[in-house]
Amino acid sequence: MTVRAVFAVALGLLALGATTAKAQIYVGHEADGTMVLSDRPLTAAVSAYVVRTSGIRTTRVTTRTRDVVALYDDVIEEASANHGVRPELVRAVIHQESGFNPRARSVKGAMGLMQLMPATAADLGVDNPWDPAQNIRGGVAYLGSLLREFGDEVLALAAYNAGPGAVNRYGQQVPPFKETREYVRRISQRSDSLLAAGPRLGRTVIYKVLELVDGQPRWRLTDTRPASGDYQVVR
Repeated sequence: MTVRAVFAVALGLLALGATTAKAQIYVGHEADGTMVLSDRPLTAAVSAYVVRTSGIRTTRVTTRTRDVVALYDDVIEEASANHGVRPELVRAVIHQESGFNPRARSVKGAMGLMQLMPATAADLGVDNPWDPAQNIRGGVAYLGSLLREFGDEVLALAAYNAGPGAVNRYGQQVPPFKETREYVRRISQRSDSLLAAGPRLGRTVIYKVLELVDGQPRWRLTDTRPASGDYQVVR
């Protein structure tokens, strides 16, 4: 669920006024300071307090974003390696889509960490979009397919947000939609920041290596330059 989606939910709750005295919104902040509002908990650990002037309870996130991200590190790394996607890009997409809330749901019906639409989840073989591991694996598989289709992270992100059809209609360019362009900008910026942050994520060059696994070609990501074989420089 995008920040815009959760903000719309919160505005809807506020607009109902006194008739929703038991309504509850959850408040958090992204790494860049952007406020995130949701009608569902953003993390498993929140503390709530009552805003008496509106009759609506709000919550304040107390778990650090880094700790929440760490919960899904293993499955992100696994899925990223399987589908030739930078793990930093996956983390940035999840951060933008759901704020790492596995129960996030958009007003259009997108579900879970990577905000899979029901039809997309079904096509990807995701039986339970609310299961974090299934959702991540499905979302990364879809993102990987977009990367292979468009050959570019920016266009893949635009397609993830607006759909491949929209990217193709505009001559394989980022569609001139304000939401899509902001979506691409924010995720690209955040993924670059994650790439440069900390010793564990500090990689100057990422290589995408083509290998044969059980006779099938599969891309693998590594920060070590391959001595031979087919590979691409991702970052």
